[in-house]
Amino acid sequence: MAAPTSLPDRRRPIGSRLRSAILPVFTGLVVAYLFLPILVMAVFGFNDIQGRFNFTWQGFTLDHWANLFGRYPALNQSLINSLIVAVISTLVATTLGTLIGLALTRYEFRGRGPLNLLIFLPIATPEIVLGASLLALFVSAAVPLGLPTIVIAHIMFNISFVVVTVRARIAGFDRALEEAAMDLGADEWTTFRKVTFPLIFPGIMAAGLLAFALSIDDFVITQFTAGQTVTFPLWVYGASRIGVPPQVNVMGTLIFLIAMVGIVLWVVLQRRDMTARPTTMDR
Repeated sequence: MAAPTSLPDRRRPIGSRLRSAILPVFTGLVVAYLFLPILVMAVFGFNDIQGRFNFTWQGFTLDHWANLFGRYPALNQSLINSLIVAVISTLVATTLGTLIGLALTRYEFRGRGPLNLLIFLPIATPEIVLGASLLALFVSAAVPLGLPTIVIAHIMFNISFVVVTVRARIAGFDRALEEAAMDLGADEWTTFRKVTFPLIFPGIMAAGLLAFALSIDDFVITQFTAGQTVTFPLWVYGASRIGVPPQVNVMGTLIFLIAMVGIVLWVVLQRRDMTARPTTMDR
């Protein structure tokens, strides 16, 4: 009996293997480019500086983490102001933006077309133009600048981002699930509370995270509408002219970690939703 012949070597050519490796390498470089500044920020939160400037590595210390809130009271107050603005503007903008997104996606009414266009204007308009316009509005209306005007400004530009995000989620929503709930005796409020809201909640959460990040990070519009109130970005900008303390890096790292926790929760909700959909459809 003849011995079996060996299969020919079917290795891919070197050029093909190189082309298939380009995408992973390119993706890795882009990810490194995006996260390198964040890594530098986190590392320099442990820098044992010997002066005002935190630009060169001088040694490792945990003192900045241990005394995070004890050395710069003005920095602490600016962070509190930013958190107050971010939380209030996120809650209000997410609520209003979700309702607007539902209305624009599901209902026909007069002015729906122009409103769809107007929603994108705050996103497309440069921040410096929005800030100057809001300043002129508040000054003309004799509204004193401060924390309330910052909140109003942040709600204004956050609503558009929330509407766009929530609409993308609602666009793929299966209305048959709501109709099935109503056929089983649920009223409109019960259907929204038990069917619609849980299914679109990942999109609402994503919109809320985006609004929170935009609010706590905003500098340009806040600069025009803050008056004597100092938020975290404004304090960092003022301190950068004489040296940013390591506590700023520590606070920035904590904010980043909190945002990462929110993103992980959103991913978990997304996966649960994708896993539950086939089960729901089978029923």
